[in-house]
Amino acid sequence: MPEPAVPPTPPVPLTSLLAREDLALRQIAGPRDAGVTIHWAHTSEMADPYPYLLGGELLLTAGVHIPQAAGPDESLRGHDGSLGDHDASLTDSDEGLGDSDEGLGDYFDAYVSRIVEAGGAALGFGVAPVHDTVPRALVEACEAHGLPLLEVPPQTTFSGVARAVWQLMAQARLAELRRVTEAQQSLAAAAARPDPVPAVLRQLAQRVGGRAVLYGPDGARIAEAGREQPEEAMAPLAELAAVVTHRSTTTATDTAAGVHLAAYALGAGQGFALGVAAPQRDPADHTIASVAAVLLTLLTGEHQSGTGAARSSALVRLLLGATPDEVAPLVGAGRAVVVHARPEAQSADAMAASALGAALGSPLVDLADGTVRVLVAADREVDAHPGWTLGVSAPAAPADWPAADAQAARALARARATRTPLIRHGARPALTDLFPPQEAAAHARALLAPLNPVLIETLRTWLSLHGSWDRTAVALSVHRNTVRQRVARCATLLNTDLDDADVRMELWFALRQV
Repeated sequence: MPEPAVPPTPPVPLTSLLAREDLALRQIAGPRDAGVTIHWAHTSEMADPYPYLLGGELLLTAGVHIPQAAGPDESLRGHDGSLGDHDASLTDSDEGLGDSDEGLGDYFDAYVSRIVEAGGAALGFGVAPVHDTVPRALVEACEAHGLPLLEVPPQTTFSGVARAVWQLMAQARLAELRRVTEAQQSLAAAAARPDPVPAVLRQLAQRVGGRAVLYGPDGARIAEAGREQPEEAMAPLAELAAVVTHRSTTTATDTAAGVHLAAYALGAGQGFALGVAAPQRDPADHTIASVAAVLLTLLTGEHQSGTGAARSSALVRLLLGATPDEVAPLVGAGRAVVVHARPEAQSADAMAASALGAALGSPLVDLADGTVRVLVAADREVDAHPGWTLGVSAPAAPADWPAADAQAARALARARATRTPLIRHGARPALTDLFPPQEAAAHARALLAPLNPVLIETLRTWLSLHGSWDRTAVALSVHRNTVRQRVARCATLLNTDLDDADVRMELWFALRQV
């Protein structure tokens, strides 16, 4: 049977066409498999329709081509003159068939076999005006060759059947587009989560009703999600993944153990591959998987082509003594803000950090001690991201990035303590700007000299949170009693009353200078 040259529209299940009450179609022969689909409707009265079929058609005929020998005795009419059902017609064949039916049996056998060879999906026989009933020999031929046979009643025109097929196709196409659009939106939202790769795989597996696997360059399963599939299918899926990562092709498909398999190469030469195992595969599934493959390519590879070498060069120059001002042009950075971020639920990993950088529009990402740091161009707006807590510095030139890094760290600590998705460092003028920076810094160092760095950071956080023990403990990830002990130690070493507002103000000014 040839492969049907199907149109770019979803096929129509035969059961949906039979369910149309306005058509009153009735299946009287052939398999009643829910998987039988119609790609289009075609009318032909040719004795051999094979040359005119592309495959997948519901072929409609009124039996004009049938030799004259097919009379009423060779029809589906029962011995009592009424139209019986399909099963009854077969058991009453001795009473309903005439001697001339033997020759017609050969004719219908050849006719149906040619339709099947051409890839026809089903045959519709119109009752009246040529034939009062469907010839019994045609029923038997369709049953023998496994071709669904539909009886089209007199009140239903062939054009009406064709119009119903196109209407069902349009409805199916709209549903398919809606499904793809919803899947794209859910996949994009998953890619912005703190755990982007597992989230994308979960969404993909849910949308295709199967299992999605991310394979590494060595063929190992890095991450996977969805319904478990038999090993007879998963082993060939791994082989497909190896095919797309080691050859020029970017996609490959196969079927194993009744499961449809597909593999997609991620990026160019990265060595990662996406594998999908699902019970069915249609154009919408392919489109959804392709969207997931693009997102996973971004999550597992470079965000911007050519930036890897530039960043490597910038790193070498820094190690050899260059200043930030000198290497910033290599990575396309000028004035920038520093963003510190931590995920709300689980700890951040490299892929989550990479995904956040992509969402913020920057490839300059660092992950250390569970905190993600991103250098973002000052002209890009930094917004809150679901699942993340962010602290953002004031815009700064490359020479001032270390200070901006400290600002972002303090903003993040404050955001976590107050359970705020994003806090920006205030950049408005302050009273300290009225004093010469050198004199202010010298006074701050002298005032805070008795305190070690841990006490200085504790005091800074405690004052920024208005003396809240609980919030300070959250921001510093310590017990509230530890905060109390440290603040009491600060008061002792500074020999001052930290409940005094003037003292707090002076200390805050000093802390902003160190």
